[in-house]
Amino acid sequence: MTPVQVVSAKDLTEPLALLEKSLRDGEPVSEDFVERLRRAVQSGDVEVLAALAEDWIAGVLVLAYRLNVSASGRFASIEDLYVRPEARRRGVGRALLGAAGERCTQRGISYVEVQVEDDEAENFYATLGYEPAAGVRVLSHSLAISYEETDR
Repeated sequence: MTPVQVVSAKDLTEPLALLEKSLRDGEPVSEDFVERLRRAVQSGDVEVLAALAEDWIAGVLVLAYRLNVSASGRFASIEDLYVRPEARRRGVGRALLGAAGERCTQRGISYVEVQVEDDEAENFYATLGYEPAAGVRVLSHSLAISYEETDR
C-alpha cells in the first residue's frame, strides 16, 4: 500500500507546487494564500495529505474540516485531490482517501463530501463508496473583491 503522511505547515512547498502545476496550469497561488493555508493547517482546520512513492510525492489531498449547524457537528470536505498521471491506477488515490477517512474517524467525523467535475472523478469516488447526496445541488456565485478587503 502507498504510504501517506500528514504534511506539516512548514512543509507545504512541494505538495502545493504539485497542486499548482496540475490544478492551476503552473500558476502559483499568492504568498497571502500560502500564509493563510499555513495558518489553517496549524490550527487544524485543514490537513494536507501526501502519498509517497520512493522519494517523490505521487499525490496530494487537501481536507477541510467545517462546522455544520444542521448536523450539529463537524464534517469534512475534500477540497483538492490530485494524483500524478504516472502514478494513477496504482492505488495512490485509494490510499489518500483511506488516510482521509482515518483522519476523519480520529476526529469523530462521519460525513465527508467532495465535489467532482467529470464522470471519471465521479466513478472513482463511487467505486470507493461515495454516493451522490440526495436533494443537493451545488450552485456558485462569483463576487468581485479587492485585495484590500480580504481578511488575513
